[in-house]
Amino acid sequence: MSVPAPMLATAGRPPNDAGQWAIEMKWDGMRAICRTRGERVEFYSRNRNNVTACFPELGPALTALTEGRDLILDGEIVAPDPARGAPSFARLQQRMHLQRPSVELRRAVPVQLFVFDVLDIDGGNTMALPYTERRARLTDLKLSGPAVQTPPYWTGIPVDTMLATAADHGLEGILSKRLDSSYRPGTRSRLWLKTPLRRSADVIIAGWVASSSGGEPGALASLVLGAYDRTGRLVYVGNVGTGFSAAARRALRHRLTELAVTESPFDRSPPRERAGGVHWVQPRLVGTVEYREYAGALRHPSWRGLRVEIDPATVGLPD
Repeated sequence: MSVPAPMLATAGRPPNDAGQWAIEMKWDGMRAICRTRGERVEFYSRNRNNVTACFPELGPALTALTEGRDLILDGEIVAPDPARGAPSFARLQQRMHLQRPSVELRRAVPVQLFVFDVLDIDGGNTMALPYTERRARLTDLKLSGPAVQTPPYWTGIPVDTMLATAADHGLEGILSKRLDSSYRPGTRSRLWLKTPLRRSADVIIAGWVASSSGGEPGALASLVLGAYDRTGRLVYVGNVGTGFSAAARRALRHRLTELAVTESPFDRSPPRERAGGVHWVQPRLVGTVEYREYAGALRHPSWRGLRVEIDPATVGLPD
């Protein structure tokens, strides 16, 4: 059997009929389809690229548990944050595209495999089975060790409780999966719903970037954002280009033109690839963004609006 593309979840609110759904935690990592054949293990990304060499420690860890069986598994490769214990995508990025990582890097940024589905067992395709049956067979495989885990799922618990639990543990959100759902490779289905948690932070507008595509000439494409670190220096925290209405883009563009300066207001320069073509402004306007994670830069930020009541001098780095 060839390696299938993973089944994908649709973004949405979690369902109200908790008795018909399983809830899993949403892990902030890299999706991986794993194939084991005897002592050989291969890992494939969501786009079915072979990424086995990026994570050489996971193969032996998995074969030690599979006892030579031929399996196709679905899971997530994660890099736990040593301070929080929760998976950190920012840490995983240090490993994701690096073929044959050094021993020193593997020690500094260890990874784990979280297995949450089984698609084939010794040549027997399990994808047509309902979710509960596949999970039962996965449990029977006893894939649990220092680098490999089979995370639990929950049924019959209110989704608000599960969202609160995910937030308390610093996780990305939850996944809701129909108990009777089969596995549909390469399909984005509403039988699986993903509900990510979002954080919010106040940020200072330090500049803006004009659109280079079609549409209104000189239109605002994204904002360059900053915040003050503990030493009082204005530092770059990311760009945001989503969450704006057309009217909001025009209004911001007008206000920022009035605050234009020729030099960057940052005390610590932003990355070179982010500094090109920026229209710098006086750091006087404060806004709010939603985001997934902050690790030197905001991940997946979305604009919520200006905060006229906030003094820019009080805006610190996001959590």
